[in-house]
Amino acid sequence: MQSNNIDRRTFNRVSAMTAMTLGATGTANAAVSANDRIGVGFVGTGTRGIQLLKIFLQKPDVDVVAFCDVYQPNLERAQKLLNRPVETYGDFRKLIDRQDIDAVVIATPDHWHALQETAACDAGKDVYVEKPLSTTVHEGRKMVDAARRNNRVVQVGTHRRSSELYPQLAELIADDYLGKITVSRAYRLSNMYPGGMGKAYPSSPPADLDWDMWLGPRPLREYQDNIAPYKFRWWQQYSSQMANWGVHFLDVIRWLTNEKAPASVCAMGGQFAVDDDRTVPDTMEVTFQFASGRLAIFGQYEANGAAALKQGEIELRGTQGTAYIGGKGFEILPERGGQFQDRGTRAKAISVTADERNLAMTGRHVRNFLDCIKSRKRPIADVEVGHRSTSMSLLANISLAVQARLDWDAEREQITNHELANNLLHYEYRKPWKLG
Repeated sequence: MQSNNIDRRTFNRVSAMTAMTLGATGTANAAVSANDRIGVGFVGTGTRGIQLLKIFLQKPDVDVVAFCDVYQPNLERAQKLLNRPVETYGDFRKLIDRQDIDAVVIATPDHWHALQETAACDAGKDVYVEKPLSTTVHEGRKMVDAARRNNRVVQVGTHRRSSELYPQLAELIADDYLGKITVSRAYRLSNMYPGGMGKAYPSSPPADLDWDMWLGPRPLREYQDNIAPYKFRWWQQYSSQMANWGVHFLDVIRWLTNEKAPASVCAMGGQFAVDDDRTVPDTMEVTFQFASGRLAIFGQYEANGAAALKQGEIELRGTQGTAYIGGKGFEILPERGGQFQDRGTRAKAISVTADERNLAMTGRHVRNFLDCIKSRKRPIADVEVGHRSTSMSLLANISLAVQARLDWDAEREQITNHELANNLLHYEYRKPWKLG
């Protein structure tokens, strides 16, 4: 039975945290010497690539050396952010081959991450790769292997790992302040009804887009303007909203509850209301069950945008208290005994505020990556961490595709109760692309 009391150490920390306000920028970084600079190349200079470029340019120990993108307007936009010209490429392999590049930032569509990360690691480069790490579980494991065999620093862009807020909550949870957490929930909410991202007919690609290179390892198909450059997020072959959004929240849930991987997963959903060309659901809900005895629920609702939680973006429901976590802080609401139980309050209410904007967290995330390049320590969102969190989203997609609850062996990374589902752990690349 859970105790209704908290120990003195926890009580003192809770009292100090109650109604606390945190700063947004963290502690200042020590100055770096002039010869301690890091040459960085960017592969992918679209929306997220430009956001990352602006942050890297703020770091005094970074030299931006080169850009790569298959879409010329993206390269031109990146060049305008610099006060000097740098080399640009349409083939990432040429950028990776440069001897003056120490680290590669990968902000390309998801189906490219594995090929580019493994190539960079094999070339002796450290890597900052955006989430989701991969489009298949097999790719993710290959990316971990590439980092390990080459002793490379690989940071995955799950920037909430660099929050100033979450570590405090993680410590409270480790001290059993919420009691046994049995359910965690998070959602992706956006009402895209009725037309969503629209419909389009196949057409000739823009003259300044290398469409064949954009497709890469995926099958050759005709260009549509509601695929590239950004709407690929709604096409299963190139991404998914389950992975795009789910990985952020599932990563936090996995971290805060100290879970490695689920034991089973069951997803349901479909294209129920939005009439567009998407190949991912507009409505989906997935439940993960862990061997430790808890559920994690993620909902992708793109036909209704009403709030799904009392507040914040993540809910953790424990026997002693319930935590609501958002970009402005977290709040713990105490539980009271229910049926047949003592009706007394089981915890002290806590409210912690922090102006935790995404770009501020990303800035700390980049700083951690650069510091680890120098120390050779593993970063806060190491590739193994990113792989485990991404795998949860990918397993949800597989469960939906085969319409079955799947049992997952996290050590062997195999589905144990549905042999056909294992065929979806990877796919055959289009020639000549091969994953080492």
